[in-house]
Amino acid sequence: MRRSVLFLALLASGCAKGDPSGPDAGKAYFKQAGCLACHKIGAEGSAVGPDLTLVGFRHSAEWLDLWLKDPKAWKADTLMPNSRLSDAARKTIVAYLAERRGQDWSPGGRPWESSSLPDAAAVGRVVYARAGCIGCHGTGGAGGYPNPNAKGGRIPALNTVSEGYSKAELIAKVRKGVAQPLKADPSGPAPLVRMPAWGEKLSDAELDAVASYLLTLSPANAEKSDW
Repeated sequence: MRRSVLFLALLASGCAKGDPSGPDAGKAYFKQAGCLACHKIGAEGSAVGPDLTLVGFRHSAEWLDLWLKDPKAWKADTLMPNSRLSDAARKTIVAYLAERRGQDWSPGGRPWESSSLPDAAAVGRVVYARAGCIGCHGTGGAGGYPNPNAKGGRIPALNTVSEGYSKAELIAKVRKGVAQPLKADPSGPAPLVRMPAWGEKLSDAELDAVASYLLTLSPANAEKSDW
């Protein structure tokens, strides 16, 4: 984490060179900033923080920009440092991240495609972590992540889904996603965090595995997520 903060501070002071525009420049900034010390993209980087291989599928560029500008303004207890990037540097990183939609995994190289995983729930646990579900719903589905003007003000916890959903219903929900979360104030802005239609990225077997994992969760074994 210290290494990441140091690199981010250097980047903010203008150490990065080159034309700050477009996804290619953003990748260079992302690496120079030391983001890979905490995050993975494809097979590269660290699993300290959320995997970003599918972050452009999960989040809008608008949300990514707000998050990078001031993480603690969005989630006060996050470990993510405020890098104090220049507007130009931040926008190049946002452009790069907005393009991350799973293409950085090699064919057959997605982390859950392993014969060593013993059952569907074990596969689902890896999908949950590495596809990035954990980045919104938290470790063990504990929830608690802010989503301003969404009903309840937060992204739903998933560690009680076994009480309200059958497996088939849960698969259908994950497959379709939630394009428009219910608003707390109907006249207010749309919530920025939405659940994507995971059926666009996951196979039927993978959706089944995610549902199998979610149905094992309960509040009793919830863990706090620092991200």
